[in-house]
Amino acid sequence: MHMERVEFSRDCDATQIPSGQTITIEQGTEAYVTQSLGGSYTLQVPALGGLFRIAGRNGDAIGKEPTAAPEATAEGGLEEQIWSALKTCYDPEIPVNIVDLGLVYDMTVEDGAGGQTVNVKMTLTAPGCGMGTSIAADARLKLLELPGVAEANVDIVWDPPWTPQMISPAARERLGMA
Repeated sequence: MHMERVEFSRDCDATQIPSGQTITIEQGTEAYVTQSLGGSYTLQVPALGGLFRIAGRNGDAIGKEPTAAPEATAEGGLEEQIWSALKTCYDPEIPVNIVDLGLVYDMTVEDGAGGQTVNVKMTLTAPGCGMGTSIAADARLKLLELPGVAEANVDIVWDPPWTPQMISPAARERLGMA
């Protein structure tokens, strides 16, 4: 697998994988892009000894075109925008989004004083998956970027247990399971 070498041109916030902890990667740090799906970048950072994810809006820090936060659109409502945002979230090890993997079990929107509150219940492909905190943090941050969303809660649940039959037909094809 070929990984593209990049160097941070400025300090940049990143999420450590799998812990979900936010850190700042300093300007001049060398990294390797391992995945660039869903408007974010997963990077191997040898100096820090692990994997990190940066948001697409920070793409310029590694020489990529930054992606803007979603704008409110007249087409589709907030729920459609939420599902679209969730489809930009990926397990760093699987090239299929969490919706098409069948990991998102429930999504509700509640009115709040300062805006909408989005509640998501999702699972992981296995109870021992160490990526859960990272995936949930990525989903939460992307939901908070949506216009009108004041709060986002992403809870990991285990009931019902996930099975490969929950994967969408398009994702099955992409994974060579069709």
